[in-house]
Amino acid sequence: MSGITLQWGDWLQLFMQYLSLSLLSVGGAITTAPEMHRYLVDQTRWLSEQQFTASIAIAQAAPGPNILFVALMGWHVGINTGSIAMGLFGVMVTMVGIMLPSTTLTYLAAQWGHRNRNLRGVRAFKQGMGPIVIALLVATGWVLTSAHNDAAKDWPLWLLTAVSALVIWRTRLHLLWMLGAGALLGWFGLV
Repeated sequence: MSGITLQWGDWLQLFMQYLSLSLLSVGGAITTAPEMHRYLVDQTRWLSEQQFTASIAIAQAAPGPNILFVALMGWHVGINTGSIAMGLFGVMVTMVGIMLPSTTLTYLAAQWGHRNRNLRGVRAFKQGMGPIVIALLVATGWVLTSAHNDAAKDWPLWLLTAVSALVIWRTRLHLLWMLGAGALLGWFGLV
């Protein structure tokens, strides 16, 4: 997908979109992937479905913070305009947009929360955020698996997902072992 044209207003709109998503990214930026998909793939068509999915997959597989998928999305938007320089600009726009509000808010809230950690409201807030984060992660998983909607053909993938979730939930097995097992199964073409 290339040949899109973005004006400065479009870049500002992209920046504003990521600024707002930053404040919704409770549990990490990955929880806002469904909204990123809606905006970048469905609404503006600045990214293809493959670019979107690849951005998340590469960032999750790479060592380091998984926030890198946001940089990859910005890179793809910029590259789709036909310029490496705009790819780098896209990385800057999306990363500053997603990091600035949440980082500032997190810093200020952590300072306040630490000073007031014994207040009942602070303790209740911390306990109440758990279900919200889980729901956002489930929504992200749903969007990422929407390309695999043929249950007859993709049953090994669904089975592997269910078994992995159960093993992680019920055992103390490190997540990297499950990642390695999934990689081996993929390498041998089983999933």
